Amino acid sequence: MAGLAGRSGGVRPGGLPLDALLRLRGVHGLRHRARRGLGDAPRGREPGNRSGSAAAGARARAAAGDPPAGRCVLRVRLRWSKHGKIRFCGHRDAARIWERAVRRAGLPVAYSQGFSPRPRISFGLALATGQESVAEYLDVDLRASGEELYDWASGMPERLSAVLPDGMAVHDACPLRPGAVSLQEAVTSCTWEFALTETDTALAAAWVEQVRSADSLPLQRERKGRTTTSDVRDAVGDLHILDASSGSVLVAELGTKPRAVRPAEFLHLIAPPLAAGRVRRLHQWITRDGERYEPLAPEAGALAPGGDVLAAASIDAVPAAQPEVCA
Repeated sequence: MAGLAGRSGGVRPGGLPLDALLRLRGVHGLRHRARRGLGDAPRGREPGNRSGSAAAGARARAAAGDPPAGRCVLRVRLRWSKHGKIRFCGHRDAARIWERAVRRAGLPVAYSQGFSPRPRISFGLALATGQESVAEYLDVDLRASGEELYDWASGMPERLSAVLPDGMAVHDACPLRPGAVSLQEAVTSCTWEFALTETDTALAAAWVEQVRSADSLPLQRERKGRTTTSDVRDAVGDLHILDASSGSVLVAELGTKPRAVRPAEFLHLIAPPLAAGRVRRLHQWITRDGERYEPLAPEAGALAPGGDVLAAASIDAVPAAQPEVCA
């Protein structure tokens, strides 16, 4: 420190004024204590001290902390769609839209702890910009009493669809049991629909047969300046061609574990690559004990008065599951 600071009353060439150096070191507020002796307690705020107080921080943490006694936290899974012009909205922008939507709908959403509390909303697999979907999912935590949870959860699709922009709508809602596996970890594959362009049905069918008969499907990826090649044959599932009136439509199931096969990568697995004008996600699948499920079935479970879960159709929602009570 002595080498950086100048002498008292002046600045040595190349050095820093003593006051500026002490500010950088965060000890400017201790200068007067050093002159009087360290035995004296500091008296109030001094120049260079940080603004705010411990009490203000404690109040902020309490505002985002656990709910009062008698209230519950219930995780609800939503199935929603995204189509039309809103498909050009990216994943992060969609996340901000959802934060505004739950606030405009007045949902009693639970918030994270800390000095910058955020709504506790968990999203599933990200949808690339420009792609549509009829099978998007997210989990939102509600915090209220049992009766209020029943009122809110039973009408969430209508309440949220009314405040979402055109092209986004909520179709189903289902309460989940405490400790349910997150969407990012649970989903093992997705079904995609490709509206092919510049390709007739015969050429598309031949391309599909090549993929089906291939023993391996090498895929090159570049990450951080390094190119890696991996075999994604096991990640490509069922394939079939639909001869629609507007052109050929390819439906394919692509795996997400251990690393997802992107739709754009899939179309370039076999030369010549296919071109798609519209890409839409139709399903997301969870594989458990040899059976395949959707994260949320159309006949979603409902809450009975008091907060009990009834007729839960999701594999992560169990009948008569109680919400997590925060005492």
